[in-house]
Amino acid sequence: MRTPPRLRALTTVAADGVRRHFFVPDEAPPEVRADEPPAAARPDRGGRAVRPDGSWFSAGLRLALGALLGWFLVRQLLRLEQLLALVVLAAFIAVGLEPLVGGLVRLRLRRGWAVAAVLAVFCAVTAGFLVLVIPPVGRQAAVLADAVPGWLRQLHDHQSVLGRVEDHYHLVDRARHAVGGGGTDLVGGVVGAGRLVLDTVASLVVVVTLTLYFMTGLPGIKEFCYRFVPRSRRGRAREITEEVLARTGRYMLGNLLTSAVAGLATFAWCVAVSVPYAAVLGMFVALMDLVPMVGSTVAGVVVSLVALAVSWPVALATAAFYIGFRMLEDYLIMPRTMKYTVDVNPLVTVLAVLVGGVLMGIIGALVAVPAAVALEMALKECVFPRLENS
Repeated sequence: MRTPPRLRALTTVAADGVRRHFFVPDEAPPEVRADEPPAAARPDRGGRAVRPDGSWFSAGLRLALGALLGWFLVRQLLRLEQLLALVVLAAFIAVGLEPLVGGLVRLRLRRGWAVAAVLAVFCAVTAGFLVLVIPPVGRQAAVLADAVPGWLRQLHDHQSVLGRVEDHYHLVDRARHAVGGGGTDLVGGVVGAGRLVLDTVASLVVVVTLTLYFMTGLPGIKEFCYRFVPRSRRGRAREITEEVLARTGRYMLGNLLTSAVAGLATFAWCVAVSVPYAAVLGMFVALMDLVPMVGSTVAGVVVSLVALAVSWPVALATAAFYIGFRMLEDYLIMPRTMKYTVDVNPLVTVLAVLVGGVLMGIIGALVAVPAAVALEMALKECVFPRLENS
């Protein structure tokens, strides 16, 4: 039973001299049983919990402040979306090149010099690509400039192909209207193209700079991140992380291998059917093939358009060659390479690339397979054992 409260006598004298005696509870708080709810949550006669009026106001205030803070953080993250994507891309490239840097370090080369050696190889490959690309592009630009007067004459010839196209679409009048109307469309297009070039160059500089920093300080970055893991679990976390990074590096090397195969196959095909600029097209296809799913398709379309310079049959044969090679790469070369490099099911690889491409575009498609590897390792090490023991 609950202990009755202690009472004390209180005597008051009214104005008419009458004494009145009262019994009031003592100031000491009454004893409360351990199984009795606190006074703030005791039910009233109707069975409803009674709470102070101020608790609802404070709870609503905290909820509103939390919602405003979350909204502010989301807006800031959306503003930093492009920068975060570049940081993720730089970290992925650094992790992918870590096997090369680590191999040079194991050869008793300092890490800074190892990073410089990898950078020198990259610069040499880029310079070779530019040496192959710039001369034919310059020649084609000169040929294009020489052909422009002839095309202008054909536009006014109603019997030529260009003349008939002009009669049907009125291209000259549209161009004059764009320039004569203040040239806003033309100027806007030029300004937009210039801004795109500047943004691309700036993004490239940011990625290269961050990649160098990541490659140089990767061991220190990993040790810093390990400090956020409790000491009792730090060893296992280190093993899982190193395994994920090793598989990511093997994935990058496997992707480079398949891209090299695509470039060599393009070079051999172009030489066999006499498509011009075989070396340039081969390097272009190798670079585009690094982009999962869509890179090889875009490269095949470009090579097929270049093959039109030879003849229609050669262009159609080139398109058929790329369709066959794409099927061979998607269903034979890439799944087997990914199976041996990252040990992930081919279906998981394809689904991860599709989901990553939808969420983050090209960068998401690049980092999708390493993310799938990390998720698989986390499931095997943390989730599945708990489910088996439950």
